[in-house]
Amino acid sequence: MTASPARSPTPLVALSGVTKSFGAVRALGGVDLAIGPGECLGLVGHNGAGKSTLMQILAGTLHHDEGTLVAGGAPTGAFSVGAAHDAGIRCVFQELSLCPNLSVAENTRLRHPGLKGFGWRQPAGALIEATLSEIFPGHTIRPDDLVADLELGERQMVEIAMNFTATGDRPRLVILDEPTSSLDHSVAAQLLAHVRRFVAAGGSVILISHILGDILGTSDRIVVMRDGRVVAERPAAQFDRAALVAAMGHVAETAPETAAAAVAEARPADRPIVEARPPRQRGARSLTLYPGQIVGLAGLAGHGQTALLRLIQNAAGSTSRFAKVEGSVAFVAGDRQADGVFPLWSIGQNVTIRSLAALSRFGLIDGRRERAVEEAARETFQIRTPDMDDNILTLSGGNQQKALFARALASDAAIIAMDDPMRGVDVGTKREVYARIAEEAEKGRAFLWYTTEFDELLNCSHVYVFRSGEIVADLPRGELTEEKVLQSSFEETADA
Repeated sequence: MTASPARSPTPLVALSGVTKSFGAVRALGGVDLAIGPGECLGLVGHNGAGKSTLMQILAGTLHHDEGTLVAGGAPTGAFSVGAAHDAGIRCVFQELSLCPNLSVAENTRLRHPGLKGFGWRQPAGALIEATLSEIFPGHTIRPDDLVADLELGERQMVEIAMNFTATGDRPRLVILDEPTSSLDHSVAAQLLAHVRRFVAAGGSVILISHILGDILGTSDRIVVMRDGRVVAERPAAQFDRAALVAAMGHVAETAPETAAAAVAEARPADRPIVEARPPRQRGARSLTLYPGQIVGLAGLAGHGQTALLRLIQNAAGSTSRFAKVEGSVAFVAGDRQADGVFPLWSIGQNVTIRSLAALSRFGLIDGRRERAVEEAARETFQIRTPDMDDNILTLSGGNQQKALFARALASDAAIIAMDDPMRGVDVGTKREVYARIAEEAEKGRAFLWYTTEFDELLNCSHVYVFRSGEIVADLPRGELTEEKVLQSSFEETADA
């Protein structure tokens, strides 16, 4: 870790006794927090711990109920978005805020109103292109690309770059809420290296992540939140992974990260329920999935993994030149806002929508059975809500993702397709989900699991590596190593 400048005695931002409630739910219960110039503060805690709420207060998108907020040495009342911007605070929220129907350059102009006048497109495009290249060298994003046409990871890269871009006032504090959740390993490493450069130059960063290695390797100081309060705070060097997990609390005693590795590696005797090949595939290599298998899809983000999952989902119950699928498919989206949640519906309705046929009698939904499914989901996945009738958007991002898992696993689908589904999910919930996946696989359910985290591939019984829209490596569980995955992801010729 690069040494950062000595911290100023005057904090850039300081909060004292800050509280926030949403109806009966107390999201923050009196938080004290300060960050000075030239430091990276790591903020961790389970889903619903209050991290994102606290950051929204710092960004001015929410007003706190009680307590004080001091920015630049001056106390503030209702901290607005404008006041936060004037204080040099920028925030990359977990749920991205780009306009999908506009280009990258047009989104940049919206975020930076100083880009105006005749011919603004060229300087806007040049500005975002320069920042993208500084943070993510080798990227392929163009200023005139439509945001809707970008992969989720590319959209995340654009939003990150826009918040580090300076027009007029330079950013002084950049809040990154789960910034690497949709980035593959190499791109995430580029971002974290830029964070250290930004901090070494005197900037400040609040880094929120459930990827504990990112927190431990990048932060100067770590704050742990639980149930809306700060429960631990000390220099990062005084934490290790075990200490962080212990401070967070509520981690399943069972199911280590590799719980699903107990699934048999040998190919079952049954015939495959999925046979598929990417449309761009050259040669005879294809993907097969058997009942009870957990098959991983690896490689750099945006290289055809999600497209193949969609192809398989669409091929269920129909005819396709590229896929043969026997059985129904339930899909767990990584981009929950675009492909996952129904934002106008309740939490319970979002959970049960995939199971309505099984919950109906004579064409009418059995309310008692529906409630039973909802309550089972809340208990199994520890969805933090006082009422499953509340709107799905009242949940934190990680709890929304829990609801999507519950929807898929409550269905009768024989195949579960998961598109990098652990985005924004805490370590305790991950372990619980891994264990549940292993249990379902033992009962004969099959899983297709695209992930950008190598550790999650260790839960798979077989892994296919993708590059440029093709399967370039086929790795049984016993041959899986991070080195082989990375080599196959980058090399022009991959081993079979």
